[in-house]
Amino acid sequence: MATKIYIVYYSTWGHVATLAEEIKKGAGSVPDVEVTIWRVPETLPEDVLGKMHAAPGREDHPVITARQLAEADGILFGFPTRFGMMAAQMKAFFDSTGGLWQQQSLAGKPAAVFFATGTQGGGQETTALTAVTQLTHHGMLFVPVGYTHGAGMFDMAQVKGGSPYGAGTFAGADGSRVPTDAELALAAHQGKYFAGIAKKLTSVQI
Repeated sequence: MATKIYIVYYSTWGHVATLAEEIKKGAGSVPDVEVTIWRVPETLPEDVLGKMHAAPGREDHPVITARQLAEADGILFGFPTRFGMMAAQMKAFFDSTGGLWQQQSLAGKPAAVFFATGTQGGGQETTALTAVTQLTHHGMLFVPVGYTHGAGMFDMAQVKGGSPYGAGTFAGADGSRVPTDAELALAAHQGKYFAGIAKKLTSVQI
């Protein structure tokens, strides 16, 4: 039976959605792994999104419900930062998982995070750190990417997002910056690495 990986994200300008696609490529390269990308429900009205020049929701990425999380063997959560923490849309989604928390339906499942920030000091570390609290209350197993990407993690020749916590990118203050090749490479690596860990865990009978 294939290991089922869910990539669940929220994206304002499309940066996190782009990382999600790269993560899917990496995870999908692992044999016997099935990967699905989902987006969480939007909480802002259309007129506000228009003023923000937000990218339209990806129709090829269906909207997920909280109860569907329990179907996955492993989940990667992606989100932009808001003042050093996950965006409210993703937090609202986590807030809707109370039923899963009561039943501990996600306990023991591996989880990882990826993110986008506006600037270098905009929360590449704190956004991931504060997200771990959500995973902890569900009893999920946080799987950081660490320094498994090798030399790419130590390159100081260019500005790039991402960290040992997970793949990342910078959107720029106005959202005009796009993910670089180095950032996309880390995202693909994270997907492959995470899928390998999830596959190992699903083969273990507890």
